[in-house]
Amino acid sequence: MVSFMIPGLAFLYSGLSRRKSALSLIWAVSASNAVCIFQWYLWGYSLAFSPTASNGFIGNLANFGLLNVLGDPSPGSPLIPDLLYSFYQMEFACVTVGILVGGIAERGRVLPAMIFTFLWMTLVYCPLACWAWNVNGWGYKWGVLDYAGGGPVEIGSGVAGLAYAWVLGRRQEKELLNFRPHNVAMVNLGTFILWFGWLGFNGGSAFGANLRAIMAIWNSMLAPAFGGIVWCLLDYRLERKYSMVGFCSGSIAGLVAATPASGYIHPWASVIMGIVTGAVCNYATKVKFLVGIDDALDLFAEHAVGGIIGLLFNGFFASHSIIALDGVNVNVNGGWVDHNWKQLYIQFAYVCATCGYTFVATAIIAKAIDMTPGLHLKTTPEGESAGLDEVEIGEFANDYIEVRRHFTDWSAFGDRMADSVASEMGGLPDLQKDGHRLRLEDPTLEIIQEKNAEIVEEPQPTPEER
Repeated sequence: MVSFMIPGLAFLYSGLSRRKSALSLIWAVSASNAVCIFQWYLWGYSLAFSPTASNGFIGNLANFGLLNVLGDPSPGSPLIPDLLYSFYQMEFACVTVGILVGGIAERGRVLPAMIFTFLWMTLVYCPLACWAWNVNGWGYKWGVLDYAGGGPVEIGSGVAGLAYAWVLGRRQEKELLNFRPHNVAMVNLGTFILWFGWLGFNGGSAFGANLRAIMAIWNSMLAPAFGGIVWCLLDYRLERKYSMVGFCSGSIAGLVAATPASGYIHPWASVIMGIVTGAVCNYATKVKFLVGIDDALDLFAEHAVGGIIGLLFNGFFASHSIIALDGVNVNVNGGWVDHNWKQLYIQFAYVCATCGYTFVATAIIAKAIDMTPGLHLKTTPEGESAGLDEVEIGEFANDYIEVRRHFTDWSAFGDRMADSVASEMGGLPDLQKDGHRLRLEDPTLEIIQEKNAEIVEEPQPTPEER
C-alpha cells in the first residue's frame, strides 16, 4: 500500500502542472523511486538505523548493503524482523523523495535532480530518520513523539522542497500568468490513491494487527476529511465555487498532519486537527509570495506546515491510552492530556531542529550541484517555454494534443493544403485565419463548412445534358 503512493504522487503532480511539463513530473517521481531504492540498499538503512552507532546524529556502515540484516528484532518493534522493517522503511524514504522532486516543477532538469536525490537521502533524510526512530537517536532518547514521520517525511520533504525551489529560481513571469492545473481529474485520482496508500503508511506504523493500527487508520480518515472540507469552504468564500483542487489539497494536508499524530491521539482530537490543518495550510500557501520563492506545488504549505501541526498536536493531545493499544509501548507518556507538560517544548524543539537542518543542508547540496559544470539545476528559458516534456523527456503525457499545440500553425483546410493556398495567394488571408479560430471554438461550424464544401464541389450539368 505504501508503494502504491508513488504512482499517486506522480499522477497528482502531473495533473497539477501545465500539459507541456506533465510527463516530466511523472518521470521524476518514478526515477527518484529507483534512485532511493539503490541508496537505501547500499547504505541508507545502515546510516539511519544501525544500532551500533551511538552519536545520536547518524548511523554507521555496519549494515552496508543490508549486511547482517535478517531475522533479528527490528528497531521499530520486537515483533517484526529486521529485514522486513528495512523494506518498510525503504518505502517511507521513496515516498519522501517522491514528494521532494515536485520542487523541480516546470523548470528543473531531471538529471541533476536525480543526483541531488541520492545525496539528499544520504546527508539529510538518513540523519532525520536516525534522530526520530533509531534507538540511539537524540530525538528518540529525548522522548520526541513522531509516529510515522512528521520530521523525516513531511518536514523533510516540505522544507527541502522549498529550499530546492529557492536555489532553482523562479519560473519566467509569463509562465506564471493564468496558471491552472491541466488535468483536475488526474489530481483527484492521485489524491485518492495517496489516501489509500496512507492508510498503510500510518496503520502499518503500529507494526502489527492491533487496536493502535486501527486507531491510526481511523484518525487517517477523519483528519483529511475535515481538512478537505475546510480548505474547500475557505476557497469558496473567494470564488463562490467548490474547488476540486482545493478539496484535494485540504485532504492531503490532513493526511500529512495525521502522519506524526495518528498513532498517538484520540479520534476527537483528529477532528480538531483536521479543521486546524485545513485552515492553516490554506493560508500558508501565501508564504511563498511573501518570501519570493516559486514553490509551484505548495510543498511547504502542505507537507512542512501540516507536519509541524501534527507534531505540535502530539504535545497537546497524545494519550498514553492510545499509545499502549499496541501492547508494546506501554510505558510511553502522552502530552498535555496526560499532564505531561514538558512534551510540548520537546516537540517544538524537534520541529525547529528538523526545519533548520533540512533547509540549510538542502540548500547547500542543491547549490553545490548547480555550480558543478554540466549539472545546472534549471533548464534554459527556451526549454521552459517549450516545456520539460519536449526538452527533457522527448515524450508527452497527452501526445495526441501535441499535433495542434499552436493552432494558428494549422488551417481549416489541413496543413498541406493551407501551405499551397498560402503560397498561391501570397500568404494566408486573415479571413481564413478567423474562420479557423471559429471552427475550433464551435464544432458545429465544421459540419456547416463540410456541407458547403459538398455543395461547391457538386458537378454542374453541361449544356447538352440540359
